[in-house]
Amino acid sequence: MNDKNRLEALSAFLKAKRARIKPESIGFPTGSRRRTPGLRREEVAQLAGISTTWYTWLEQGRDIKVSSIVLDCISTALQLNNDETDHLYDLALEAKSGIVNPIKIKNQSELTPSLKRILTELKHCPTIITDRHCHIVGWNSAAAHVFLDFEQIPNDQRNLIRLVFTRKELKALAVNWEDFAKGFLAIFRTYYGQYLGDEWYDQFIKEMSDAHPEFQDLWQESQVSKAPELTVEFRHAKVGKMLFNLTSFQVQGDMDLRCSIYTPVDETDTENKLKRLMKSVSAENYLK
Repeated sequence: MNDKNRLEALSAFLKAKRARIKPESIGFPTGSRRRTPGLRREEVAQLAGISTTWYTWLEQGRDIKVSSIVLDCISTALQLNNDETDHLYDLALEAKSGIVNPIKIKNQSELTPSLKRILTELKHCPTIITDRHCHIVGWNSAAAHVFLDFEQIPNDQRNLIRLVFTRKELKALAVNWEDFAKGFLAIFRTYYGQYLGDEWYDQFIKEMSDAHPEFQDLWQESQVSKAPELTVEFRHAKVGKMLFNLTSFQVQGDMDLRCSIYTPVDETDTENKLKRLMKSVSAENYLK
């Protein structure tokens, strides 16, 4: 991300977070003169204890120097959570170049034996491993049965974000597809801020925005989350309702990988349905 794109991303992020705060929730009058939702710039500046002009310049994407103390004040004023604050730091401070060792990138598709073992052992927990571009580099049989047979998708198209917006099977699978997509975009945005030197992100975001208006709409909400934990509901074409607890975490080690595990919710029939699904598909393949 070059400086121009970084400052534009910072501007969009601040505007989105300012717009989500209801003035009355923090004691400001609502009034009929508010032309846009959320706080005014001068109100954010007042809450942060900085000048309106200075905050306006920052939100306009001007190339100005900013201290960590000021960023903390803005974070408090905008009610940012920890992940959002980290993202603000990534975008506002130039010190993080995000330049990545090309050897490290090349080796990201090579899973370690321990990761391969984990995928095998999690027999009835659909599990997907992705890299910092959200490219799928590993999955287990359960994931292939619930989501897609990723083996049938060309490697260069095996990007999780792309698939969520392009494959009708995934759009039909998630009961609330919009929330499903937002969760992946929230993770993707953390990488976007961490790797400021990687122009791939800007190219990919432009490509997705041009091809998929819904991507652009959800991306502009600027949600950020390093490791969301939530319950997701699927309506599988073959076995019906399935409930999973999603746990997502970064894999420790030299490679910047993320492991997303979908655990069947206790006291539901999800695990039994998954076992039947995997057994029936195996039987079908055997008969072919």
